[in-house]
This record gives sequence, structure tokens and C-alpha cells, in this order.
Amino acid sequence: MSEKALSLLGMARRAGKLSMQEEANLSAIRSGRAKLLILAEDAGAATAKKYIDKCTYYRVPYVRVKDRTELGMALGTSPRSAVAVLDDGFANRLKELFLS
Repeated sequence: MSEKALSLLGMARRAGKLSMQEEANLSAIRSGRAKLLILAEDAGAATAKKYIDKCTYYRVPYVRVKDRTELGMALGTSPRSAVAVLDDGFANRLKELFLS
């Protein structure tokens, strides 16, 4: 994950524009509040399938990152399997950074 993406994720967290708990993430996906899901490559198979299936069904874009530890460090928390971005501006910029 690039330094810019890490920095932007931290900024989104401080702005309160992220959901980091599994049930909150799934609820945000179902309700349409999630604009982007960031999913760790080393998330458990069942967890990854659940998130990917929900994102596909509800048409929420998702990106994969290297691992849970890196994602947690970017957020200043313990390792995280997934994070939902709840803001269009942050989501669009993060997609640009991940896809470039």
C-alpha cells in the first residue's frame, strides 16, 4: 500500500468516515452507505467470501491490500481484515491510489 493511501486512510479514520467492525461493515454495505471496501489478502477464506459476495450483490467496489497488519497500522489499530469507507471523496481518491 502506498504512503499516500496509508495517510489518506488515517485521515478518513480521524474524520469518522470509516467503519472497522465486521457487523458495522456489512450493515454499511447492505444499506448503501459503504462507498468502498478495503479487504486484506490474508483475511480468512469465509470472511473474504462473505465480504466479496456482499460487495458483488450490493455493487460496492472493493480493493485488496497486502495484509491485515498493514491495514491495522494505517488506521492506528490492531490488525483489521476489512474496512468500509463511508465517504465518496475518500473512496474515490483511495480507488485512484490503489488502481494506479
